[in-house]
Amino acid sequence: MRGAPTILHLDMDAFYASAEQAAKPSLRGKPVIVGGLGPRGVVATASYEARVFGVHSAMAMAQARRLCPNAAFLIPRFALYRKVSDSVMRLLHTLSPLVEPLSLDEAFVDLEAGGTEATVEAARAVGERLRADIRAVTGLTGSVGLAGSKMLAKIGSEQAKPDGLVIIEPGTERDLLGPMSVRTLPGVGPATAETLRRAGIHTVAETREAGEAELVRLLGRAHGTSLFLMAEGRDERPVVAERDAKSISVEDTFDVDVTDRTRVQLEIARLADRCVRRLREAGRSGRTVVIKVRRYDFSTLTRSETLRGPTDDPGVVREAAARLIDSVDTTAGVRLLGVGVSGLADYTQEDLFAQAAQAAKAAKAAKAAKAAKAAKAAQAAHEALEDAGHPPGPERPEPVGERAEEASEGAGKPRHWLPGTDVRHTDYGAGWVQGSGVGRVTVRFEEPWSRPGRVRTFAVDDPALEPSEPLPLLRPDAGPGPAPQGEAASSDGTTDPAEGMGRDPREAEGPDGSAGAGGGPGQGQGQPVTSRP
Repeated sequence: MRGAPTILHLDMDAFYASAEQAAKPSLRGKPVIVGGLGPRGVVATASYEARVFGVHSAMAMAQARRLCPNAAFLIPRFALYRKVSDSVMRLLHTLSPLVEPLSLDEAFVDLEAGGTEATVEAARAVGERLRADIRAVTGLTGSVGLAGSKMLAKIGSEQAKPDGLVIIEPGTERDLLGPMSVRTLPGVGPATAETLRRAGIHTVAETREAGEAELVRLLGRAHGTSLFLMAEGRDERPVVAERDAKSISVEDTFDVDVTDRTRVQLEIARLADRCVRRLREAGRSGRTVVIKVRRYDFSTLTRSETLRGPTDDPGVVREAAARLIDSVDTTAGVRLLGVGVSGLADYTQEDLFAQAAQAAKAAKAAKAAKAAKAAKAAQAAHEALEDAGHPPGPERPEPVGERAEEASEGAGKPRHWLPGTDVRHTDYGAGWVQGSGVGRVTVRFEEPWSRPGRVRTFAVDDPALEPSEPLPLLRPDAGPGPAPQGEAASSDGTTDPAEGMGRDPREAEGPDGSAGAGGGPGQGQGQPVTSRP
């Protein structure tokens, strides 16, 4: 392990929520919660103002609503997050050719590979400059950890949050790690932590004191040895610039269990098309099609079919997924469906279009008829989706996760105006949906660089109101970013910044029963730069 702090870990602060606050002046300094808005939705990110109330990532959205009912609950806008993430990653690549992205808002950087001097002072200067550049380019803040290994750098960035920098200097690793929970160490999940707890091991210091032999006895040689080294503060994992994906998949959780067979086939067809879009965006093809089904009782099963060669053709993937779902009994109810492609390659086999027909000829007559029927149903489902723009049925699942992206980026007007959706009105310009219900939609008209805007209510089918693309967080012709996230933007004197937050529920209530957007007490986020002695 390198002693000098040459590994940098960047973690953007409450990324999704901070981006929403930067994009929506009326929400700055107020609790914002981003995630799936349905009954089974989960929190993707909560702003620091919402975290004061106990809300955190991966929490059930229903619980988040109980803890912080006055927050603004918004769908994710992945198109915006990706643009901001791309800008941040470009800044990281100016520091070193070895950048390992972990997600849209998190990455490791090997500063030594970029020529940075292996000293605390040089590392601090790089970290300070990076934080300033991120704020200038995106208007957002990020926390930086610097250490001699990936594990310690990540711990440093966690201690630096929000908007800070922490350097873990050589020789301080053991003292720093000692009192921390064993869950701090990479590779320690709930099952491993429970095994260690039963052995009386709760902290990193106790893990170290147990010794390598005892850890091997409890966890096995590979895991036990690795955990002992981590407890010693030794992490030899290098920064890897590129990770080769093994599979590409998409899945949806439904608000209400789906029992209708036709509806299941429609959803599988739609998921197959989404999966192929991601496959093509990555410039890949795949040979094995996999479906995932989670039943009403949480039992989960998968089915797979391996093709003659790799493909990125939506028809082939759709038909394979249809054949697979045809072998699964879904009459009792399905709460989650997924479609994935594995065995990835960088090329396709052109003659795969006829594969389904060839397989049918080789099968028994009864099985061939059954497969043909399933393929026909899948094709009909695909055509229905193209015509309608959404799955028919009385209980269309509300967009969660990636489906929220589809709702905000789709070409046609969505059936429901979901909170947070970007819109544009012929007369009033750009805005975002604050809430909808009972045939009405409430929109706040403001831009990232404007003052908090007015709220207006329209009929959901108003022809002057259309979905739009997200606006950039910074004014295209100006350098300064939006107001700091810890400060609420001021009103222009003609509009209350919280106008519409307490509107008649018949106007502002969403289709899922939620208020469109709300305000609450906020807290500043500044934190001084610190160095671990």
